Amino acid sequence: MRARVILAGLALVLTACGGPGPDDEEPTFGSGTAPTADAGQLAAAKKQAGVEDCPASDGTPPADNPLPDLTLECLGGGSPVRLSGLSGTPTVINFWASWCAPCREELPLLAKAHQAYGDQLRIIGVDFADSAPDAALELAEKSGVTFPLLADPDSDTKAPLKVIGLPQTVFVDAQGTMVATERVAFRSYADLTAAIEKHLGVAP
Repeated sequence: MRARVILAGLALVLTACGGPGPDDEEPTFGSGTAPTADAGQLAAAKKQAGVEDCPASDGTPPADNPLPDLTLECLGGGSPVRLSGLSGTPTVINFWASWCAPCREELPLLAKAHQAYGDQLRIIGVDFADSAPDAALELAEKSGVTFPLLADPDSDTKAPLKVIGLPQTVFVDAQGTMVATERVAFRSYADLTAAIEKHLGVAP
């Protein structure tokens, strides 16, 4: 039994990106790990990708298990978002980065869900611990991502949301309560939609 637990833990570690290591130091997309693009270039990249504006976050945090009271910048420009003020719509918050290989496989699935669910579900991406925002926006464009994107280059969400590897997905109900966290990459669209229905009770 103990051996099985150890193997399961090892599998979780191997399937997630813990951070930019030797094989991940230079993203596949963009110009590298250094933030080479200025605000104007990032805004242009965001517009070219068709990424939506970040949502309003002026709701009242719930009493139980709210998102942390952190404000993150909108990737590519726009109004900052206070996480604890997100409410009104069931929300999927996905943590990813341009250096994370499993994220590149998962992002197109989230992009498909964003189109399929419409106003029933809000999807937000958080570009986590990523020093190449230009690479992140290029990856978003290549993945078909148009849902809003936030930036957390300094890993401010790491401790309060227990981000131990990427990708990570947090499920938040319409009241703004965190109801579940998944710390594995979704390998198929069916797996993603099943998780959304399980945690949020929403189907496409």
